[in-house]
Amino acid sequence: MSALGNLVAGVAHEMNNPLGFISATLEQTKPTLADIVEHLALYQENVSEPGEKIIEHAEEIDLDYSIEDLPKMVDSMVMACDRLKNISTSLRTFSRADKDYKVKFNIHDGLDSTILILKHRLKANEKRPEIEVITDYGDISQIECFPGQLNQVFMNILANAIDALDESNYGRNFEEIKINPNKIIIKTLTENEQVKISIADNGKGMSQELKTRIFDHLFTTKGVGKGTGLGLAIAKQIVEEKHEGCLEVESELGKGTSFYIKLPIIS
Repeated sequence: MSALGNLVAGVAHEMNNPLGFISATLEQTKPTLADIVEHLALYQENVSEPGEKIIEHAEEIDLDYSIEDLPKMVDSMVMACDRLKNISTSLRTFSRADKDYKVKFNIHDGLDSTILILKHRLKANEKRPEIEVITDYGDISQIECFPGQLNQVFMNILANAIDALDESNYGRNFEEIKINPNKIIIKTLTENEQVKISIADNGKGMSQELKTRIFDHLFTTKGVGKGTGLGLAIAKQIVEEKHEGCLEVESELGKGTSFYIKLPIIS
């Protein structure tokens, strides 16, 4: 994971240079383009009888539409650059290399970066509408932790929640799911000098037997080739042994599952 994190962080860093150039160039393009359009409008106002070739060419290229649409195209490219910069920032936040000691970290940054990385799995497809992620962030302090390891915990729990929701959709058609849509609710708050993070889904839940084994090493409910049984076991180890916190699960069949992460503010 450390090697993969370094690779991802390196790719994200390399993305920043061309992205910065494109973004800066587009920002310079917008006023220049506005000046050219204004100058062209002055020509149209002051030349009462343009030549036949000019008229034919204006009709051929649909000049009025181009003048109206070109600024929108530039704005779309600016928005795309901003989106790429957000993805790059999220990749670096998620894959940041941990030091040998704990550092102060904003938990919300870690959660947001993980959600963005999983965005492709949340999007609507031919089988179901988009999975809605609702965040209810409290006013919490930065905590001393190993950010890279905590991001792995968030990734594992959120990916499991998506798997659980997809599994709960078996036997339901698109319209049925739309009536009772898939949701993941993330809440953070400060409680008893701890930061509490809850990640809940409205999937089908799990039995008491499964709940007692969910953190067991090599235990998985997924099919062959889909789960290793290591994810939640490692997540619990990271939270409880590395951060002196607590990772718990609550679940009810037919109602969904909630994971609770409690971390000391000062360790």
